[in-house]
Amino acid sequence: MSRISVRGLAVASATAVTAVGAVTGVASGSTAPSGDDAEATASGATLLADIPAGAQAQVQTASLTQQADSQAIAADATAKKDAEAAARKQAAKDAIAKQKAAAEKAEKAEREAKERKEAAKVASRSATRDASSFAVKSSYTVAEVQAMARQLVPADQFQCFSNIVDHESSWNYQADNPTSDAYGLVQALPGSKMSSAGADWATNPATQIKWGLSYMDGRYGSPCGAWNFWQANNWY
Repeated sequence: MSRISVRGLAVASATAVTAVGAVTGVASGSTAPSGDDAEATASGATLLADIPAGAQAQVQTASLTQQADSQAIAADATAKKDAEAAARKQAAKDAIAKQKAAAEKAEKAEREAKERKEAAKVASRSATRDASSFAVKSSYTVAEVQAMARQLVPADQFQCFSNIVDHESSWNYQADNPTSDAYGLVQALPGSKMSSAGADWATNPATQIKWGLSYMDGRYGSPCGAWNFWQANNWY
């Protein structure tokens, strides 16, 4: 086999690629070359034939490798874009899911807190004594009346209840307002309103406390609600 120069191999390789393309075009049904084109093809074919068989294989292999590399690069770029788009979409889904979970958790916590508060309120009131459980006496000291109130009024509302009674009657269950019909510890107006809590409303502080507590709960939600109103208006 004859040896060729490096420059000659490069020229022959380029010519060989052109010749192979031309031959492929003819084989696939392209219009047959004419005139100068046919002459060039023939010339190229002669040069390709002159290249050693090993060099021809190298030229063809290099061309195919370049094409494969280009296709691989394009495929990698497409795959990368698809992966980035999928990642963004998943991140958006995850963010929405986390936000929904946080909202549900907050709602659940708020609901449970409200339920605990209501349960505590019911338990507190259940623990208080009924007005009828106190022994009836002909008279009561301030200390005795306050002791009754502590047992009838929920612990968390007692101070507010006490503040109102301090201002309205100074814990005198027989306090009678000379300028109106207000009467008793909570100065019900008229005093006869307290008969809804018991016929002994005029002489039994427990009955008055029971009525006063019911009035404050019904109109202001609680003794503390009544006290807040009293502070703003000096009456309730």
